[in-house]
Amino acid sequence: MSYTLAIAAKAPIVAYPALIAAAFINTQTDATVKIDFIDEKDVEGASSKLTKGDESFKGDQVLDKLASDFPSVLIGAEASKEWIEFGQNELSVKDFKKLSVSLEKLDAHLNYRSFVLGYRTSLADIAAWGSIRGNAVMTSIIRNQTYINISRWFSFLETDKRFGGVLALFTEAIAEVRKQAKAQATSSGKKKETHKANFEINLQDAVDGQVVTRFPPEPSGYLHIGHAKAAILNKYFADQYHGKLIIRFDDTNPSKERVEFQDSIIEDLRLLGIKGDRTTYSSDYFEKMYELCIQLIKEGKAYADDTVQEKMRQERMDGIPSERRERSVEENLNIFTEEMKNGTEEGIKNCIRAKMSYDNPNKALRDPVIYRCNLTPHHRTGTEWKMYPTYDFCVPIVDSIEGVTHALRTIEYRDRNPQYEWFLNALNLRKVHIWDFARVNFVRTLLSKRKLQWFVDKGYVSNWDDPRFPTVRGVRRRGMTVEGLKNFVIAQGPSRNIINLDWSVIWALNKKIIDPIAPRHTSIVNPVKIHLIDGPEKPVTEKKPKHKKNPDVGEKDVIYAKDIIIDQEDADSLEDDEEFTLMDWGNIIITKLLKEDGKVQSIEAKLNLDGDFRKTKHKITWLADTEDNVEVDLVDFDHLITKDKLDEGDDFENFITPDTEFHAAGLADLNIKLLEVGDIIQFERKGYYRLDKKGESGKPYVFFTIPDGKTVSKYGAAK
Repeated sequence: MSYTLAIAAKAPIVAYPALIAAAFINTQTDATVKIDFIDEKDVEGASSKLTKGDESFKGDQVLDKLASDFPSVLIGAEASKEWIEFGQNELSVKDFKKLSVSLEKLDAHLNYRSFVLGYRTSLADIAAWGSIRGNAVMTSIIRNQTYINISRWFSFLETDKRFGGVLALFTEAIAEVRKQAKAQATSSGKKKETHKANFEINLQDAVDGQVVTRFPPEPSGYLHIGHAKAAILNKYFADQYHGKLIIRFDDTNPSKERVEFQDSIIEDLRLLGIKGDRTTYSSDYFEKMYELCIQLIKEGKAYADDTVQEKMRQERMDGIPSERRERSVEENLNIFTEEMKNGTEEGIKNCIRAKMSYDNPNKALRDPVIYRCNLTPHHRTGTEWKMYPTYDFCVPIVDSIEGVTHALRTIEYRDRNPQYEWFLNALNLRKVHIWDFARVNFVRTLLSKRKLQWFVDKGYVSNWDDPRFPTVRGVRRRGMTVEGLKNFVIAQGPSRNIINLDWSVIWALNKKIIDPIAPRHTSIVNPVKIHLIDGPEKPVTEKKPKHKKNPDVGEKDVIYAKDIIIDQEDADSLEDDEEFTLMDWGNIIITKLLKEDGKVQSIEAKLNLDGDFRKTKHKITWLADTEDNVEVDLVDFDHLITKDKLDEGDDFENFITPDTEFHAAGLADLNIKLLEVGDIIQFERKGYYRLDKKGESGKPYVFFTIPDGKTVSKYGAAK
């Protein structure tokens, strides 16, 4: 028996749950649910209608019917009733105040779950996810990570084509319906007004299954957070349309490029979970670009120019034509194919410029350079070539040749978009759509690879993976999770609005990911000893949870002893005879407080474990004063430059922060010895840390602070 599902495209809440359920059935069974999209607000008074023979079901009945007919595919129907009702009623409201109550409930439920029910996708996920997808109010909530667990779950399911693919299917089908309706109205002489829906992703002429995007990094440095945004967005769009992603190395400048950088980019992309359907190199097309440049010269659309660089730059600025602009085709060809190709003295003096315009208001169109000589051996082609195409000439050509349908690039290239199109038109190449998005800008942060290399060369940082660097390796070493970085990029989306972000935005998102799973440990800085008069005669070790709210994190050893240590800062806040709380032990009462020059030197106290911790002013972390404690070095960092945003003409060297690295020696609990490099923990009352180096040969364990988006560091800069 065949089924027909009619979906009202203009319904206030589109029936995505029914659409997703149909996708499950069509991909997992021999049955077919035919889908008809109706360009109306309802189908016989409902958002959807299912027809099976002579039977019909509307609205909320559709999901129930499909579930009853296909229980092995749409699993958990009985257990999902509450969640189906929850999705259809509570997640479909437009009032955000009412909606927020439901979202808090769902977010809390998903705190430690990958699925709403059980360990695989069920009808509960379909109902909840589809209701969120169909509710326009939810779009900004998902993007902005307002409810981190919902966003994580939503993004995870979206990678499943049966979920994520419904949007592309809906977009394509409705576009076709409206196209046919418009054609019919035109043929009948009537004009019907149509309304374009506001879809989250609406690439021009995007066809599901045919979209091809590309990420073209130059292997002249390590991947930084701006590159990561471009890579993640290109991957995101390709996946949304079930298309392909090309990773292409733009290796056209051998002076700057190294295999080291190329390999690091591949590794960092792999860490981000980004793998292209193809990996290519611009150098694969050197011969083809050489031939196309000859074509431009023969058609009088390019010329050789030996004007000195400073004069050429000034002429372009002033809109003055080069004296070499009217060279003959024969002379231009000879210079390009003989002198420049062979890297002769005459060839090195010349470059090839596209003959676009010398005085166009858009300076990017003022006869840009498209080829220049470079005698440095190329890391892939060796000494085969003595001249190389520029980025502006190379990218549109290779995009077209490789089948790219949509070139997503940062808005800084917007003035060069007409140039991109000029090359495609002049060379009669296949057209490519361009989509601009805003680059990532952070306060007090440089993203220029040239400037970052300067910091490395001058020794201000250890290398490209320094935790003060905005490289993927740098922020990962500081404690940024892959999920946090991805969530940040997806939350920003392909917006064209340029803003200068504070780092607190991304670190706050990261905190939401690490807080539920980071083990809790204890560290003491500048220890002050407390002698407990009635403490245990011998040290006692007990098992305690590493995370009070998440038992799955495991247990740790906690030592209780007569002599303990606390932070100097905490000791100095205490008073004679004060009762205070030792966290995870109980209350104690001070019997003697020894001070010297205003600093507490030692404390005597007695236990009062029946005391009420709610009545004490101070709750203090502590460690047993035993040889089991581990030496640690807690390292904090400041920004490399002092100015939030450098203005045009500012020399960054004038704004370098004098001190950017801060160390605090301390002791930590014995469980630290079980950690591995890269593990993320929380030292209670101090913050989150990532283990950067294990203690060996008497050296301390080195921990880097992980900003949480709001805390002011005790040892260095405000975060």
